Amino acid sequence: MSLDRETVRKIAFLARIKVPDAALDSLAGELSQIIDWVEMLNAVDTDGVVPMASVADMDWPRRDDVVTDGGYPDRVLANAPDPENHFYAVPKVVE
Repeated sequence: MSLDRETVRKIAFLARIKVPDAALDSLAGELSQIIDWVEMLNAVDTDGVVPMASVADMDWPRRDDVVTDGGYPDRVLANAPDPENHFYAVPKVVE
């Protein structure tokens, strides 16, 4: 696919990028090459290929999901200006 100057100017406008008129032709060529490369990738048969997040099959180490801290609401609320039943009391903001 070949892009012309006006198309590149419109793309630059939509992307809010200021491109000088002198650079439009070279940018059109570069963007056309990128689009051609993407079209080549679209031609690759990917049927039966499982999507993956990495090229290497690996399992990440994971920790046990356990509570390691807490159980002392009095210490947590020690600096609260007006705690109520082990919770922070805040002013109502929606009527």
